[in-house]
Amino acid sequence: MEKKLSPRTLLAWMLVLWTSLAQAWAQAAPPAPAGGQRLRIVGGLAGIHQYVRNEEPFWTQELSRLTAGKYSAEIAPFDRSGVPGEEMLRLMELGVVPFGTALMNLSSAQNPMLGAIDLAGLNPDIASLRRNLAAYRPYLQKMLREKHGVELLAVYIYPAQVLFCKRQFSSLLDLEGRRIRVSSPTQSDMVAALGGVPVLVGFSQIVANMQSGNTECAITGTMSGYTIGLHEVTEYYHPMPISWGLALFGANLNAWNALPADLRAVLGREIPKLEANIWAESERETAEGLACNRGDASCTGTRKGQMKEVAPSKKDAERMQEILRSVVIPRWMQRCNQRCKDMWDNTIGSVWTAAPPGAATR
Repeated sequence: MEKKLSPRTLLAWMLVLWTSLAQAWAQAAPPAPAGGQRLRIVGGLAGIHQYVRNEEPFWTQELSRLTAGKYSAEIAPFDRSGVPGEEMLRLMELGVVPFGTALMNLSSAQNPMLGAIDLAGLNPDIASLRRNLAAYRPYLQKMLREKHGVELLAVYIYPAQVLFCKRQFSSLLDLEGRRIRVSSPTQSDMVAALGGVPVLVGFSQIVANMQSGNTECAITGTMSGYTIGLHEVTEYYHPMPISWGLALFGANLNAWNALPADLRAVLGREIPKLEANIWAESERETAEGLACNRGDASCTGTRKGQMKEVAPSKKDAERMQEILRSVVIPRWMQRCNQRCKDMWDNTIGSVWTAAPPGAATR
């Protein structure tokens, strides 16, 4: 049953949210353009290159340039704005956040259908992810508009999420009993099926949890893991993507329709380019993150790691596919409903059946 917010809780969150956002937007905010309009955007994860190199400059610089100064925008990352990530979609639906970025795995707590595209093990490479998203996107767009009153403007991805561990392991079949950081229900299902103990830990607490001994392995992005220093507290990683971490960028439908027609036209033309840039950045950083964790000369980072790579095997790929089919997908459907099964069969499922993950490895 969908969880409902009480009016008192909603009001408290709105006050905290807008106080936090007002503080973030007030810092060095340029004056509003004369006769123009300034948008206020809640962006993705702070400190990650997808935000710093792409989202932030697009809204704070490019929009004004593209419109000759007529329109501008301010942006604040959701995780530094007092916005509960699992409630972002609801806040967009209510219009509390007119333009926002929602992590789909977090939002799947509100709507399990949103977890379909990034099920653990579903996308072992970016080509699989592109193919599955192409099948899913028309449904996603229609569902967001009709169920949540949100206009889908872009789908962003982060670098591939892989497994980091303190102690040596020879394959994904060698994880029994290990406490492993996860960030979604489907990752929990995958880890449990591999014999590990899933531990839900927020991104900002990964290293602290590893240092305290609460976890000894973690699933997170190749580059983000390197950025937070995970290579300094772990020694081994497995490069097979378990998840990717997708985010939807959208607008409250009323807020979108209220924009001037020329501004909607610019955003409709330029946001797909921003999405393409973020995908290219994530694909590039997936490889660079692994290189930096290993300490390769190609790494441009200043603190190169010395991690050892556990080479993926045919058995790893086959076991991941088996768990995906027998555990991850059925449990996701249990958390969802018959509509989810129908959606799966008519979108991602048909593509996945035709070209299942691991097919290239067998």
